[in-house]
Amino acid sequence: MRYSSTISSKGQVTVPQEIRIRLGLNTGDRVEFVVEGEQTIMRPSRFTSSKFDKYKGALGTFRGGEKQINSWLRNLRAEERRRK
Repeated sequence: MRYSSTISSKGQVTVPQEIRIRLGLNTGDRVEFVVEGEQTIMRPSRFTSSKFDKYKGALGTFRGGEKQINSWLRNLRAEERRRK
């Protein structure tokens, strides 16, 4: 089945209800556009911004125990406080 919508003068598009339901979109949700070759895909954006996002992946495949992780977190927080 095909759906269509018209782009407003502000570049806005109304997403048809059936598509919003299918994608699980609600008012205020964000979507992202992914260009793959000749296709552009619209999908729900699952990215959530957090003050800790910059540390994602910092541990790699860290296999330390709870004490090492808590020590690492204390050091990160102390570093953050020093920057302020």
